[in-house]
Amino acid sequence: MSGRHEFVVRDSRSVYDGAILSLRVDDVEMPGGRVARREVVEHFGAVAVVARDEEGRIAMVRQYRHPIGRRLLELPAGLLDAGPGETPLVAAHRELAEETDLAADRWHVLVDVALSPGFTDEALRIYLAEDLHALEAAERHDEEADLTVEWLAVDDAVSRVLAGEIVNATAVAGVLAVALADDRRIPLRDVTAPWVDEPTALRERRSHR
Repeated sequence: MSGRHEFVVRDSRSVYDGAILSLRVDDVEMPGGRVARREVVEHFGAVAVVARDEEGRIAMVRQYRHPIGRRLLELPAGLLDAGPGETPLVAAHRELAEETDLAADRWHVLVDVALSPGFTDEALRIYLAEDLHALEAAERHDEEADLTVEWLAVDDAVSRVLAGEIVNATAVAGVLAVALADDRRIPLRDVTAPWVDEPTALRERRSHR
């Protein structure tokens, strides 16, 4: 019967260990007994923030992304790479402050995303942050030293997604999720809601070094 097979890992080995990801090769038992090789990119995971002000605008950052060679309009976001003591919510507070010089008093979970589960465990949690207030300007380095903050109405952001002007997967998910939640008045989850697919393999291995 389909849907009941247990995909047992018969062997697993790490073949590359980089700064922000690792490549693991697993030998996995398939239905019928065949063992297939699966390459898995392990990732720290990330958080992102839809920060909305009293006028209903959301804070977005325009940042250079070297793999595609241009600046993208994105949500404030960052890796869960600060060590085991930092929770996703604390990381979201940190990233919002570092990239936009903002803090928020009211937080909810907006949406969870598994970015490409066919080959990576990379996943992110996107928060909605409201009741914003300004912080002192943060010191920024590398690509972040060049970023700019832009405020967009939600409807404008949705239009830019559908026009192909906002293409970052995190931003697309966050913009469309907040628009739909507003339109349908869908209650959002508390920040303590379980994150089923939070990546942990890479962080756990690094913590044991």
